[in-house]
Amino acid sequence: MHLTIDNGYHINANPPTYAYLKATELDISPGDGLSVAFITYPQAISKRFPFAEKPVAVYEGETIVRVFLKADKSAQTGSRFLTAKLRIQACDDQVCYPPGTLDLTIPVTVQ
Repeated sequence: MHLTIDNGYHINANPPTYAYLKATELDISPGDGLSVAFITYPQAISKRFPFAEKPVAVYEGETIVRVFLKADKSAQTGSRFLTAKLRIQACDDQVCYPPGTLDLTIPVTVQ
C-alpha cells in the first residue's frame, strides 16, 4: 500500500517512539477465504522536534506498507476487494493533530 504524506507533515512510525504517540496501523478485514499473514511497516525516518527529548520515528513523503495475504482452500480465483482501516496521527513540526482513521478498499487478485 502506497502512502503519500503531504509536504510539511509526517505521521508516526510503527512502532512509535513514545507511548503517547499513535502509531500508523493498518487493519485489513479478512474475507472470501483471504486473511492477513503479516504486515511490514517501512523503515522510519528519525527526526528531532522541539517537543521531544530524543529523535522521533516518523514517515514522510512517499512510503510503502507491505501486506502479505494468505488464501485458504475456500478462496476462489479472480479479483475482489478487501476493506481496511488505516489509523494515523498526522503532525507538523509544531503540533500533532488528533488521531484519525481512513476507510480503505484494497483491490486483490487471487491466482
